Amino acid sequence: MEARVSKSLHLTTWISSDNAVPTMSNSMRFGTTFEKKKRLDMLKCNHLGTIKPAVGHRQAGLKASCTSQNSPASILESGTFTAEEDLVLKKKSKEIEPYLSGRCIYLVGMMGSGKTTIGQILSEVLDYSFVDSDKLIERAAGETPVADIFRLYGETFFRDNETEVLHKLSSMHRFVISTGGGAVVRPINWKYMQKGISIFIDVPLDALAQRITAVGTASRPLLHHGSGDAYAQTFKRLSLLWEERSEAYTNASVRVSLERMYTLPFLTYIHSLVQIEEYLKE
Repeated sequence: MEARVSKSLHLTTWISSDNAVPTMSNSMRFGTTFEKKKRLDMLKCNHLGTIKPAVGHRQAGLKASCTSQNSPASILESGTFTAEEDLVLKKKSKEIEPYLSGRCIYLVGMMGSGKTTIGQILSEVLDYSFVDSDKLIERAAGETPVADIFRLYGETFFRDNETEVLHKLSSMHRFVISTGGGAVVRPINWKYMQKGISIFIDVPLDALAQRITAVGTASRPLLHHGSGDAYAQTFKRLSLLWEERSEAYTNASVRVSLERMYTLPFLTYIHSLVQIEEYLKE
């Protein structure tokens, strides 16, 4: 049951003048572990204010501290890549760093396209910090899962807060941001994301349906299975969402197609870096 609510996520303490990107020399790198933690420490919000549902609904007062999380263990050291691949990725990141100038990178794409995994790798390669916009909203809602936010307060409430998150992040630097699948539907979100570099992760619908069906759809509020085959239901719903969003994805700065590279992680990431480099040099 959807309640009509007003936007109430306040993130006023996220932005700090300390987040300005300093001039870099060959002997100094901003992306140290300490600096990553410092950037994440800036991601703090006051509270998710009292939600005022429509008449007839129980009033819900949700308050939560939105604090930073520790940086994940090194993915590059986990054996995902060979030593040679690791060196190639780091070399390419060095080449594009002067062109990036600390601008944020926004990953957009359909649900299940791998934005979070790709974002974590890119952030480590580029010495950026990584955040997931959906997770920030969940934390501000007292660790309430996205699916429950949709159920309790409706999609409009979630989208309003998603827009607020992107607004605040647009003033920051050196973040790789994994966005929700529906973040592309609002033009205002593109206004904020265009302050950085946006990458559309393009994955075939059949591959998405297989992946999502395998892990389950409970956390996907826009996937509602009826009776029948789970894969068929998922593919049908994804196809409808694609029709609604495909034109919006053309706004992205860069498109990375995973049709042929889906099982080759190194090629995915080096291709992403090359695409970013080509865009920045245009």
